[in-house]
Amino acid sequence: MIKQALKLGGLAACALALTACDAMSSLGGDAGADALDIPEVAAGELSEETMVDITRTLSSDEFEGRMPGTKGEELTVALLTERFEAAGLQPGNGESWVQEVPLVEITGKNFAPLTITNGETDLVYDFGSEWVGVTYREDAQTQLANSEMVFVGYGINAPERDWNDYEGVDVTGKTVVVLVNDPDYETSGLEGKFNGRAMTFYGRWTYKYEEAARQGAAGVLIVHDTEPASYGWNVVESSWSGPQAYPARGDNPPPLTTMNGWIQKEAARELLAAAGQDLDALTAAAKTEEFEAVELGMSASTSFENDIRTFQSQNVIGILPGSEAPGEYVIHTAHWDHLGRCKAAPDGDDICNGAVDNATGTAALVALAEAHAKAGAPKRSLVFLAVTAEESGLLGAYYYAANPVFPLDQTVGGINMDAFQVAGPAKDVTVVGPGKSQLDAFMMGALEADGRTMTPNPNPEVGYYYRSDHFAFAKQGVPMLYINGGQDLVEGGRDAGAAVSKDYRDNRYHGPKDEFNEEWDWSGVMSDLQLFYRIGRMMAESSSWPNWNEGDEFKAARDESCASAETGC
Repeated sequence: MIKQALKLGGLAACALALTACDAMSSLGGDAGADALDIPEVAAGELSEETMVDITRTLSSDEFEGRMPGTKGEELTVALLTERFEAAGLQPGNGESWVQEVPLVEITGKNFAPLTITNGETDLVYDFGSEWVGVTYREDAQTQLANSEMVFVGYGINAPERDWNDYEGVDVTGKTVVVLVNDPDYETSGLEGKFNGRAMTFYGRWTYKYEEAARQGAAGVLIVHDTEPASYGWNVVESSWSGPQAYPARGDNPPPLTTMNGWIQKEAARELLAAAGQDLDALTAAAKTEEFEAVELGMSASTSFENDIRTFQSQNVIGILPGSEAPGEYVIHTAHWDHLGRCKAAPDGDDICNGAVDNATGTAALVALAEAHAKAGAPKRSLVFLAVTAEESGLLGAYYYAANPVFPLDQTVGGINMDAFQVAGPAKDVTVVGPGKSQLDAFMMGALEADGRTMTPNPNPEVGYYYRSDHFAFAKQGVPMLYINGGQDLVEGGRDAGAAVSKDYRDNRYHGPKDEFNEEWDWSGVMSDLQLFYRIGRMMAESSSWPNWNEGDEFKAARDESCASAETGC
């Protein structure tokens, strides 16, 4: 039934989720279902006990928040190795279960205030409550001294979109003030220079720091704003204080700023006013193609010390070799790491346990491995990859994508699992980035089999597709799906789903209260896990090589990879 429906163009699947099909059509055409082999697969024997036990263990205080390079990593890698082997997998990196990932940990301390002056007025901002800053440089002392300040709008240089916020200004040695997200994030639709409401990679803080460094800036201050950032200042303060992990730079590092930071919106408003500027007026101007950078006539100064530690972190890899095409791979990813010790809650708890984010996704890797092994090897090989340092900027995933154990041109596609919503069963699932690739056809087939629907990401302005590990693979051309828990809960509908998401985001996300709860209802999680099982199994039993849809930003990379491949896609 599934195969027939999808061979007819996905009509049955679209009947189940009309809004999803409309969304995919508006974002780049159909899912290419009529050209793909979508096999039927049976449901998997998935263990709720495995999900509960591993989530509970990984998020216990004993694991200390699973910060890379700590005791928490040692315990996590040992647990995953043991459970992958017990599930019936083979070591994924030759005879080893791990891939070494060279990292540098930089911990800032003794922060001086951020001082902004124009020679007459001095503005002083306290670290943590009003600004945060880190360095990517492996220097014992960071000094930003009297660095001239320039407002550069959204800090974007995108020639293919005819947009350059840095045009006509030299920011060498200066500190740039940058807005978060894209110029058109406030629009209601998905049309615009930067995809309208849907954030592009240009809206992410990672891009803004990288571009400022390419422009020669000494410092960057991103103006925090809760709506376009999608999280409050508490998340910034927690995530950007304490130890920070970065990739080892090697002998020829890319350009680096001296300091990358964030500043509270009201503090930014005050400093701009001292420069004779208005934040709201500048923000409005920055949304237009006529925007020109503004020299502020202010300078920024701060300093802090750094403790530096180099270490090897680890990606954990297991494989279930395929029965007919073992050299073709379907990959499942989840990050095992979290923030370690972080800003303490009022009760003194300073361990960011990361139960939802992402002990649940890590447990799912094991549960899926068990179920696939029980069902017997499919035609293609199934890879289960638990990556490190996602919270530090997808570092483990980027390292694997740059140094793949299994060739990317022989990797059919994959599924990323990051933070299962523990909220009871939902009628739908939330798909981040629908309409991007032909993997949507596999997803719609699995949804039909399970009697569920698809809801496009209700917050495209957040840019979730660029914020988890699948993005590292997508940049290299590998089609990847990213699916979250549903919004339309069986009990309470969409209002209840929105309330659950808001409560987690406001009270637990990246904080000490993301803890395991023995009272959790796992039925919704298991339903989502069944969907992931079907999608992975379908891809592994299929003969098709899905691609990105025409016009997608990642299609060129896949086409180039496939054109040079002797085997695989």
